[in-house]
Amino acid sequence: MSLYRFGNGNVVVDGLIWQGAEIHVADGRVAALSPLRGTAGGTIDLDGGWLMPGFVDTQVNGGGGTLFNDDPSVDGIARIAAAHAAFGTTAFLPTLISDRPDRIAQALAASDAAIAAGIAGVVGIHIEGPCLSPRRKGIHDSAHFRRLDAEMVALLTRPHRGVVMVTLAPECADAGAIAALVAAGVRVSAGHTDLGYAEARVAFGAGVTGVTHLFNAMPPLHHREPGIAGAALDDPRPWCGLIVDGVHVSPAMLRIAIRARGPERMMLVTDAMPSVGAIEKDFVLQGRQIRVADGKALYDDGTLAGADLDMASAVANSVGMLGLNGETASALASTNPAAFLGLDRERGTLAPGFRADWVQLDRDFKPCGTWIDGRRAA
Repeated sequence: MSLYRFGNGNVVVDGLIWQGAEIHVADGRVAALSPLRGTAGGTIDLDGGWLMPGFVDTQVNGGGGTLFNDDPSVDGIARIAAAHAAFGTTAFLPTLISDRPDRIAQALAASDAAIAAGIAGVVGIHIEGPCLSPRRKGIHDSAHFRRLDAEMVALLTRPHRGVVMVTLAPECADAGAIAALVAAGVRVSAGHTDLGYAEARVAFGAGVTGVTHLFNAMPPLHHREPGIAGAALDDPRPWCGLIVDGVHVSPAMLRIAIRARGPERMMLVTDAMPSVGAIEKDFVLQGRQIRVADGKALYDDGTLAGADLDMASAVANSVGMLGLNGETASALASTNPAAFLGLDRERGTLAPGFRADWVQLDRDFKPCGTWIDGRRAA
């Protein structure tokens, strides 16, 4: 058993703030947790900073110079995992952007193999597309687009080791096909969709439990037709992913959204590209050169191509741009996405029995260290 002591800071425990904590770890899990008493030797000084549950990111396209679409392998996933661990992410879904069925199959197999190999942090996979609306394609290559047919359902519902999340446009799938995904345990999220308000409410009732990067790649909120964005704010059921980088969505709109819905089913995502944790920021996406500067990843026509964003920065922005307190930002980065993925019995919270995953941040929310399964990972 290992013992960690943290003091002189803010430790987020089940939505509360402790000024310090003693964490006993056994077999990669928290065996016991209590407030820190006194100033025992070996205590790590948080110096007014934070200790939070490890971040859970449901949308990671790449990192460390690696794009998952280009390298859907165990080694590729390991490089992405290492890049994001440096910013506090202890669980994530490598995310494949719309591609060929054979590449999707390769990515699903790579995720399984990475979990089997014990690559720290990988808990499944996110397939974003190819069943998307051409009207809301964003940076996706519409040459890969297709309906959610029987072949695609069979591919996505094969037995897998981890969580499988799929982003699709519900109008590009029959209700029976979505029901088949849901019955197989796939997390279905609506994104890159042209759905109106009424159709979105129907989709939420038919098993679509998430909304991918709320406000992006969907109709804008309008006073006569609220669209799927309005439905997501009006309906308490869906979990909503938020890209908080000051680029994808106006901070004012995100503040309005959180006030309208409350923070309980909001979750931070990075939509991260290979630039995160990389020295060379520019990259190529399916033959297109993407330039990265000033926190923006842009194609030459001005289309946003994912984000140059890490989870620690998303937390800092949630406090600085959105006015959230640290414990609420922590929930959006850890507790809520873990619950969306069905992992909330072992991740997303500092508590006995949970995985010993946490991140230390300074008072400005910059990462100082990441622990996965009780071992320092970054």
